[in-house]
Amino acid sequence: MIPLRYNIRYLRNRWTGTAMTALTFALVVATFIIVMSLAQGMSAALSTSGDPHNLLMLRQGVQSEGQSGVRFDQYYIIRNYPEIKQNAKGEPLIAPEVLTLVNKPKRSDGRPTNLQIRGVHPNSFQIRPEVKIVKGRNFRPGLREVIVSRSVAQRFQHMNLGDEPQFGRGKWTIVGIFDARGTAFDSEVWGDYQELMQDFDRTMYSTLVARVDNAQAADTIKHRLEEDRRIKLMGKTEEEYYREQTKTAGPLKAFGGFLAVVMSVGACFAGMNTMYASVANRVKEIGTLRILGFTPASILLSFQIESILLALFGGMLGCVLALPMNGLATGTMNFETFSEIVFYFSVTPALMFKGIVFAVLMGAVGGFLPAYSASRRPVLDALRQN
Repeated sequence: MIPLRYNIRYLRNRWTGTAMTALTFALVVATFIIVMSLAQGMSAALSTSGDPHNLLMLRQGVQSEGQSGVRFDQYYIIRNYPEIKQNAKGEPLIAPEVLTLVNKPKRSDGRPTNLQIRGVHPNSFQIRPEVKIVKGRNFRPGLREVIVSRSVAQRFQHMNLGDEPQFGRGKWTIVGIFDARGTAFDSEVWGDYQELMQDFDRTMYSTLVARVDNAQAADTIKHRLEEDRRIKLMGKTEEEYYREQTKTAGPLKAFGGFLAVVMSVGACFAGMNTMYASVANRVKEIGTLRILGFTPASILLSFQIESILLALFGGMLGCVLALPMNGLATGTMNFETFSEIVFYFSVTPALMFKGIVFAVLMGAVGGFLPAYSASRRPVLDALRQN
């Protein structure tokens, strides 16, 4: 076995070529991590939104809340279900909600995109305690007042505290900024459900959300919704609903995988070129190693290790380049709701580990042919090489 320090010394002495090839690997790994962190951040924003004790009631067959419709009479029947948890006043913790989309320009480029407005009931804040006012105050029912998430305020024009954006028939005053702890609600504007229904000419609620004590109570309500001919709605826990919504991140993951494959081909060729140059520069050394008794298998393994070390260094550098993106807010279209969803780049240790493994695989593939070529050099020809 050829000592590892032999390979390390060569990479250090040829630092220019080493740095250029390592940088190629680093850029591929950084791109892979950044794209996958986008998909991971989107999945995290949706998967953390679901509470298994919150039960959503929607029209049968719909894919999202915005496509649903619940009649008033259905609501008055369901609110009397005994499985629904009650508040301190003995009232059922159920909230009718209304969802609608408005087109608003973004701060970054001024291009309009869909923004989701949720009309909420006072019970909505007890059912979803993760939503907290961080600036200003809550809206007052019966008035044209709204609260916006901190992410929406940062990403959209005219969405700051005190602004009066146009929603529906008229202007609404932003009286508060809320934080939803990185959940899907961080992509929304909240206002009084009755005012929004009136302003957007809605004759039905979009969904009902109720608080239950356990999974058994949720299953009982689901069964009752399906069996009662007066209702014919379907029930899903928030956890189930948002888990289904995470498939929105699927195309982004597929794109990241495709981009990684295309770029990895280039990185493999770059590593292969560097290793072929390394072999060409060390022909006499290879012959000397053979004279000293090292076998072709040892030389093959040594050059493979050298290529992997080069890629490993590039992979670690790629992780460092991708790390500053962690926690940055961005947004994309949710193809289930057709509104923008705000989420955060999520560069996790597991994702960086995958990036390094990816780099090692590229180094192993890119270095095999040059290493094989080096191991098969005839001894006498290698010693005669100028």
